[in-house]
Amino acid sequence: MDLFNEIKKKLSHEFIDIIEWLDNTNGTIVHRFERYQNEIKNNAKLIVREGQTAVFINEGQLADVFKAGTYTLNTQNLPILTTLKGWKYGFDSPFKAEVYFVNTHLFTDEKWGTKNPVMLSDERFGLVEIRAFGTYSFRINDPGKFVVDVVGTDGNFTNYEVNEHLKSLIVTRFTDTVGEANLPIELYAANTSELSETCTEVMQPEFGRVGIELERFYIENVSMPEELKKEIFEYSRLDKLDMVKLSQFKAAKAMEAAAKNEGGTAGAGMGMGMGFVLAQQMGSMMNPQAGQQPFGGQAPSAGGPPPMPVQVQYYYAANGKQKGPVPFDKLKELFASRTINKDSLVWKQGIQNWIALKEVEELKSFLGGNTPPPLPI
Repeated sequence: MDLFNEIKKKLSHEFIDIIEWLDNTNGTIVHRFERYQNEIKNNAKLIVREGQTAVFINEGQLADVFKAGTYTLNTQNLPILTTLKGWKYGFDSPFKAEVYFVNTHLFTDEKWGTKNPVMLSDERFGLVEIRAFGTYSFRINDPGKFVVDVVGTDGNFTNYEVNEHLKSLIVTRFTDTVGEANLPIELYAANTSELSETCTEVMQPEFGRVGIELERFYIENVSMPEELKKEIFEYSRLDKLDMVKLSQFKAAKAMEAAAKNEGGTAGAGMGMGMGFVLAQQMGSMMNPQAGQQPFGGQAPSAGGPPPMPVQVQYYYAANGKQKGPVPFDKLKELFASRTINKDSLVWKQGIQNWIALKEVEELKSFLGGNTPPPLPI
């Protein structure tokens, strides 16, 4: 019975002289054309459709590669295989070779993501964790290299199989890229386009080593723990608030709450104190000159608080135009968002000419690496 099946199988393939592959799937990258004992008849027809490439392998060696078209397989159309076989004057009997059809169309909307959190170091929040996910697109641009280095002897290689390898590569290179970017943690989500372009440049050579071209790479989202988000929001609010006004507001609210407790000694004292403060503020508003001097016309004591410091204002050049003035914190935000860089011209009160941002001593902190010099010996 087994002998009869073997003879039937051999005869059914013996009369087949057309080699082609009709792809009925959406995920097959490589399909091996099955022939009885891999025998191909002389002058057999090879049909390669658009979006396909046919790769011939002889005894584990890459032989010939055919792009889209119809070919008659003989010594003229198989130059490398002819050399490997040592045919000098042509051949009449069937020859053995494995034929792999490679799907070269663009595979789109492939998913990637970080299975585990990526650890980053931030100057303000210390070690933090982020996660990211997105999509990418690729195509096979060197079918011969891909079949030899990746597919091997797999008769039906799908994009699921190659994706498992590519996802590991993507996460590794993504981790390296975001680590070297050294951005403030809240800016990673705001610069996904720039990070995507940088990651594409870094990953492209790695893909190319196995015959794959990375067409597109997208970072769709960068997320972080909710506790870290709350800290960032609080930090951003404090950075914008006038701390002196905030302290005055909280003190006034505390006095108001204490004054409502009429039965307590503290309430009476606070009520009197608040009345005195309000009376003094009203007097200062009615007579500004009197408010500037204490009773008796005496000068302020030497132990009084110094005057409030004046915030330095900066002008900067962007797109060939003068902008500003802005305070130090706003200038830092412009640097972090890449509106200006270390070579942008800035000016402030007290310097003669416009100079590069990297030359202003207090602005050098934007560039990172705030390490003090060694102590003098």
